[in-house]
Amino acid sequence: MEILLQQIINGLVLGSMYALVALGYTMVYGIINLINFAHGEVLMIGALTSWTIVGLIQESMPGLPGWMVLLIAMLVACVVAAVLNFSIEKIAYRPLRNSPRLAPLITAIGMSILLQTLAMIIWKPNYKSYPTLLAAEPFQVAGAVITVTQVMVLGVTAICLSVLLYVVHRTSLGRAMRATAENPSVASLMGVKPDTVISATFIIGAVLAAVAGVMFAANYGTVQHTMGFLPGLKAFTAAVLGGIGNLGGAVVGGLLLGLIESIGSGYLGVLTGGVLGSHYTDILGFLVLVLILILRPSGLLGERVADRA
Repeated sequence: MEILLQQIINGLVLGSMYALVALGYTMVYGIINLINFAHGEVLMIGALTSWTIVGLIQESMPGLPGWMVLLIAMLVACVVAAVLNFSIEKIAYRPLRNSPRLAPLITAIGMSILLQTLAMIIWKPNYKSYPTLLAAEPFQVAGAVITVTQVMVLGVTAICLSVLLYVVHRTSLGRAMRATAENPSVASLMGVKPDTVISATFIIGAVLAAVAGVMFAANYGTVQHTMGFLPGLKAFTAAVLGGIGNLGGAVVGGLLLGLIESIGSGYLGVLTGGVLGSHYTDILGFLVLVLILILRPSGLLGERVADRA
């Protein structure tokens, strides 16, 4: 039971980070029907930016508490990621908004490769150790272990999700986003500016990705220019698993994928008689995705974005 509880805790932490990134995918898709495959690289830029800021702060102000250093680094990473995603939308996606769907898809893949290359040039390709800024002493929970960093991940994720749901359902920006998702032409006749709403959506998605990137770096202790590819791909999987275009589906899909991977890593070797080890856990999430798409193509919670006229 201790092992199962430990894997559940690890799965919730991992799934929380997937959920944050998946929300960026599903928000953009829900409004303009675009899969932003450069979203994982926004996560990577946020993580590397925070690594740089942490190093600068530790050199200039060595006595600053670790939590404050992490907070400042996260805020700066969010600003950089927001500016980056805003620029990507304006330069790469907006001119192709009325083009065939294949054009923006190829552009998104090209932007992903471009961002990885630029990050490799700026930060060099070697792995970098991310400093431990929070207390390293873990807590014991019914025989399982949870660190302060993992508690931070769960807490920050809960706050981000609460704020996002409030913005989407309780503010004028959220109403404008839902109207644009329903029908941008009609929304513009009602006084909504679709271009502004789309830019705001990209900015919100970038902030969530940057927060997830900082938490990935703090939890796993390393950063590198390719670190965003696999989390981005899995977050996209989580968004499809839950029902892309559905905010609740992105959260459910992210948590479910994290739990599948974590629990699978603990029991995959036993279930397969040692044929597959824990390093094969990546296949579990994608197998579940294939099954869901066969049995329920719209995802677990379905698609709530209406067909446009």
